[in-house]
Amino acid sequence: MYWLRDKWYDILAFIDMGGPVLWAIFILLFVMWLMILERMWYYSFTYPGVRKQIIADWDKRSDTTSWYAKRVKDAKVSEASIKLRAGLGFLESLVAISPLFGLFGTVYGMLNVFDIMAIAGTSNARAMAGGVSKATIPTMAGMVAALSGVFFTTYFKRKALVEREKLEDRMQSH
Repeated sequence: MYWLRDKWYDILAFIDMGGPVLWAIFILLFVMWLMILERMWYYSFTYPGVRKQIIADWDKRSDTTSWYAKRVKDAKVSEASIKLRAGLGFLESLVAISPLFGLFGTVYGMLNVFDIMAIAGTSNARAMAGGVSKATIPTMAGMVAALSGVFFTTYFKRKALVEREKLEDRMQSH
């Protein structure tokens, strides 16, 4: 249990080292991972029941070949597709914003460097290095956050497309 506490303190020290912008990136990353975990839960546990119910309702129909039946099928597949893609637009927005927050952290850190240069002069390299370090950490954190989000966003979009196609194939006319 102590190692978990130590890791938490390491994370907090890292965030403090990166400045206040890193707190915003941390919150953004936390929300992003909540969305990712929710989608994983939906695809793994909720959607199979939804798919099963849609297929059962379709199989109960006596008419599956008429124009009206095909519109009902299209509506059911579209409803399932909407549920499969729920939240992906927001997740994509979080992915797009992450590097921008990192760049904002870079600007913030460089402003600190310029303040130090104005106060201490250009000869204090150690003070400037601290500001440059503060500038690069949020950039790295924003990119890492974006990369993790890009991977899962791509995975979820592909999964939604595959599941939609499977549902359409399963709901063939009989």
